[in-house]
Amino acid sequence: MQSEISLSAQDITQAEIDAVVAVLRSERLSLGPRIPEFEAEFARRLGTRHAIACSSGTAGLHMCWRAMGIGPGDEVITTPFSFIASSNSILFDGGKPVFVDIDPQTWQIDPARIEAAITPRTKAVLPVDVFGVPADMDAIWSIARRHNLRVLEDSCEALGATYKGRPAGTLGEAGVFGFYPNKQMTTGEGGMVVTNNDDIAFMVRSLRNQGRDPDGGWLAHPRLGYNYRMTDIQAALGTVQVRRFDEILAQRDRVAGLYRERLADERRLTLQRIPADCRISWFVFVVRLSDSYDRAQRDGILRKLQSQGIGCSVYFPPIHLQPFYQEQLGCRQGDFPITEALSARTMALPFHNHLTEAEIDRVVKALRALL
Repeated sequence: MQSEISLSAQDITQAEIDAVVAVLRSERLSLGPRIPEFEAEFARRLGTRHAIACSSGTAGLHMCWRAMGIGPGDEVITTPFSFIASSNSILFDGGKPVFVDIDPQTWQIDPARIEAAITPRTKAVLPVDVFGVPADMDAIWSIARRHNLRVLEDSCEALGATYKGRPAGTLGEAGVFGFYPNKQMTTGEGGMVVTNNDDIAFMVRSLRNQGRDPDGGWLAHPRLGYNYRMTDIQAALGTVQVRRFDEILAQRDRVAGLYRERLADERRLTLQRIPADCRISWFVFVVRLSDSYDRAQRDGILRKLQSQGIGCSVYFPPIHLQPFYQEQLGCRQGDFPITEALSARTMALPFHNHLTEAEIDRVVKALRALL
């Protein structure tokens, strides 16, 4: 009986365990010294003035929209090929996601389609650095400046990536990262907002902590806020992960390189194109079946891989075809054909730092046989 190969797994060492245990033995499990330590390490890593830890990437996006003044009826142009949280965050305070289709090769929002979607109600653009590849931010900013639009970068999947030498997450007015266990680094749950904008940073720090001013009293709440705080337990874990981040990225590069080497001659599959001016930070390893395959065949291959103990999944279903979005926004099949064609044929293969060459060979052999 062959062992299971998991789809994803976190990279935790004794150093992370020791850091968490030290917090558990301290007097402060939350609102203690490990939060600012983690934020300072993260800001140094990204080269930003501010890094604000929070409970999730979704919470970070929500707070940034509040800080930018995006509210009822305001439209935000974004991609339908993403995890649903990117668009949900726009809805939380009454904004409206407006989707445009993607580039068929990079799988990112297509800047050439943005301008046609702008209306008098458009207030912002939300590019998503899908699968660890940065969006074409210079083209997006060119449009945003012409139309006086805000730009928030969803980099929840792209910590460690670069665009023209600049770190992903630092390319908008603010950027947001997520630390769920399948991400490049983890705090279990958690997120981080990074920005050089002092006003955004002030508001996000207040909103995450029940609307308190950062230097105000515990029972003083000048504005509506949330409990979007991170704990010191999570921050201790995150601090060690940031310090180990180059090692973690190198391991993910190793696994991706082995897959790419073994699948280089497989003409029934294509991979996401990584622009020459970008460095990918591998989040997942997703392959696209050729157009000769349909959704039913893709789903059949996934089921057969899973029956062999190989973790795999679809990645992503189009956001605009989720039932809630069809009901709320009137989206329909056929609205964004490039996204729909890609989504029907994408497969995420097992991807994490602990994969061995033998396990990768097993995955590739099984996939080739099913193709």
